[in-house]
Amino acid sequence: MPQFESISDDIKTFILNQKMFFVSTAAPDGRINLSPKGLDSLRIDGPNRVLWLNLTGSGNETAAHLLESDRMTIMLCAFEGKPNILRLYGHARAVHPTDADWEELVGLFPKDVGARQVIDMHVEMMQTSCGTGVPFYDFVGDRGQLAKWSEKRGEGGVRDYWAKKNTVSIDGRDTGMGKVLNEEGG
Repeated sequence: MPQFESISDDIKTFILNQKMFFVSTAAPDGRINLSPKGLDSLRIDGPNRVLWLNLTGSGNETAAHLLESDRMTIMLCAFEGKPNILRLYGHARAVHPTDADWEELVGLFPKDVGARQVIDMHVEMMQTSCGTGVPFYDFVGDRGQLAKWSEKRGEGGVRDYWAKKNTVSIDGRDTGMGKVLNEEGG
């Protein structure tokens, strides 16, 4: 399986043409998290840096895991065209709304009331594999429910949700959101 140390133009084109990607993290013990991601939430910022916008959801496992172990894998699959699977291996950190570089990084994405973190990943290695077992799927469109949910609640309602559902992981680990809410006064 071919391995690469940096994101070439061909790899960048492949990444940007995918409508969905998968993110995997794990703390030193407990559950491994694997999450599908979509929408306009992935950016490439140089040959070894990938950013993705982590929107408010029912859990916050990625942020919790990154506080204990910064290892992350992102996987993309070709669901149309030439078969291909790409895995990005590296180390990441969660950038929160109270962090100094938040405005710069969140500004790379469309504005979203539900923006919870920007995940900043340093890619150390990439690997491709054939992908011939991945089925064809037609992209119909993005789901609009998450944006509508966040907009309906507004910033205050989203932060209330963070306080209730996003401050600890399913394994009881800190996600960093409690500190964010305390620093914001809410």
